[in-house]
Amino acid sequence: MTKPSRTSAGRARSYAARKPSLTIMMPTDAIDRMIDALATDVEEAVRPAAQAAAQVLYEAVHRNVAAIGKVSGNLARSIYQAYSKDNSGEGRATYHISWNAAKAPHGHLVEYGHLQKFATYLGKDGKWHTDKNHPLPVPRQVAARPFVRPAQAHFPQAEAAAIDELLRRIGVL
Repeated sequence: MTKPSRTSAGRARSYAARKPSLTIMMPTDAIDRMIDALATDVEEAVRPAAQAAAQVLYEAVHRNVAAIGKVSGNLARSIYQAYSKDNSGEGRATYHISWNAAKAPHGHLVEYGHLQKFATYLGKDGKWHTDKNHPLPVPRQVAARPFVRPAQAHFPQAEAAAIDELLRRIGVL
């Protein structure tokens, strides 16, 4: 059998007997209301903050497309940012930044590169066409000229923009 002084309850009684303790009771209703109000403000500020971050990345993608050079301009016109209801929820807002494949079906070829097997020509309609009747003697690798992936380098600026917008919306800045 263990002595009472060696159990945790026994030690606590022994310590309490030797050291005076102090208990402070205070109402926390005002603090609770302030935290609830702050949570509501933050919830309302999440989507604008996410959009501020998305805008930074969207502009970076546009600059990258402009640096590639313009052939038809379809790629630059196809860049978009869109709010995703499916991937967003309470306390989380998601934006997608990409290109519209219907407007610029060649976007993936520019972003990732491709193997060119056939000759191409600029048609009378002003569009590029592949001439499948004239295969190249040796297929050539067309190098990637990424425009979306390099925008990831701007994540720190996007994060800073989101934080600034969030703090502005909740009244800290």
